[in-house]
Amino acid sequence: MPPAPSPALRADARAAVLTWFDARGRALAFRGSRDPYAILVSEVMAQQTQILRVVEAWSRFLDRFPSVHALAAASPADVLRAWRGMGYDRRALNLHRAARLIVAEYGGQVPRDIAALERLPGIGPYTARAVASIAFGMPVGAVDTNVRRVLGRALAGGDVMTSVELQGAADASADPARPGDWTHAVMDIGATLCRPARPRCTDCPLRHWCRFAAQEATAAPTTVTETPSRRAHAGAAAPFHATSRWLRGRIVDRLREADGSAWTRVEPRIGEHDASAVEAALSALARDGIVEVDPGDARRARLATA
Repeated sequence: MPPAPSPALRADARAAVLTWFDARGRALAFRGSRDPYAILVSEVMAQQTQILRVVEAWSRFLDRFPSVHALAAASPADVLRAWRGMGYDRRALNLHRAARLIVAEYGGQVPRDIAALERLPGIGPYTARAVASIAFGMPVGAVDTNVRRVLGRALAGGDVMTSVELQGAADASADPARPGDWTHAVMDIGATLCRPARPRCTDCPLRHWCRFAAQEATAAPTTVTETPSRRAHAGAAAPFHATSRWLRGRIVDRLREADGSAWTRVEPRIGEHDASAVEAALSALARDGIVEVDPGDARRARLATA
């Protein structure tokens, strides 16, 4: 017996979304590009990063590395310096490795095939489909947290859908005529209207087709309160400057400021972190390929050179 077809938004619902996007969609610089390489850079930058931080960083990065060949020819240290302010530095190294793979195996052309895109370092199902839809006009659905919430609410009323069900629904709902705009539009709805708490259903272009909005319209008002266990958990969370992620970021920033590929001695104490924490952070950064540690001195390091 063949599998049941995936639920999908109707054509009139898609039209309403795109009409809203044309009037209300966020005007972001990288959305004007149709260069697959520039789009790949923007989508990697947008992973785990607020979109407004991406805009300036994207332009600056492309000024430094205007083509996939330029990025592939750079050293990891140069790429890490250009990535400053974005955080999650492994993304920069993965993008660099992806550029080298694109040059070596695809003649410097970003592949169009989703399976090939997913083979690139740091590129998962979401980023592969975002690039495929925006750069190449493929009618596929890119599913991130925002899209999961929008489609899950619209098609299932907020009930849990499996990853397979959701991906099928996203692909079936993608607008065949404007897949790139559709990808941007659904993400914008999730980011600005279909928020996790207090969604603005009355302003949403999908409200007439959305099962969640229909349920909300007939439900009694409710008040969300924080449970004692949540308050206790939130109070126990360590401040960001006490985390290893903060320490790693400070170390990489200091090495970015160093001259070329010279070894730099990292202070034995940074913020609240003592010498052992600094050495542990350097060791972890080295395992991730972000820095190199001097074999003769555990606190001398430099950005990765190869």
